This record gives sequence, structure tokens and C-alpha cells, in this order.
Amino acid sequence: MSAPTTTEPVATRAPNRRQFRSSFGRPRPSADSLERQSRVALLAWNLLGGDSAIQFLNSHDDALGGRPLDLAVANPIGCEAVEQAITARAARR
Repeated sequence: MSAPTTTEPVATRAPNRRQFRSSFGRPRPSADSLERQSRVALLAWNLLGGDSAIQFLNSHDDALGGRPLDLAVANPIGCEAVEQAITARAARR
């Protein structure tokens, strides 16, 4: 059996795969974890400034034992530790 032929130009044929993948297969963050993420991001932004906040939240912190943003989202205790670290870092500035 030979491959089907088409008279349509290649550019107008539909792609063989979907362009965008659905993210519904992944678990959605809880409202509480999103609130904690927002809270530490806003606190860091206000106290440390934009670039410093991004650097701090997305880099591994030895004192906290992980990436601050991940720790804050994981549970309320981690969020409190990150908030304290942000406040201490801002006081040193």
C-alpha cells in the first residue's frame, strides 16, 4: 500500500501533532500554596528589589536548605522560614 497523496500544498496541511500541550495532566497547585508563593514573592520584591528578589527566590540557599520559592510553596513552616530570611537579608542591606 502506498502513502496517500494529496493535492494540497504542504504549507496548508494541518500539522500531525498538536501545537500546544495540555497542562491538565499535571496536578494543580492548591490555593494555599499559591497564596504563600505570592506572599513571599511580594515581600521579597518590596524589601529586596526586583533583581535581588528573583535571584534570592530562585537560587539554592544553604541556610534554608533549598530553593526559597520551593520551600515557601511546600508548606506554611517553609513559608515562614523564607519570610524570616527575606527580612533578615533586607536588614543587612
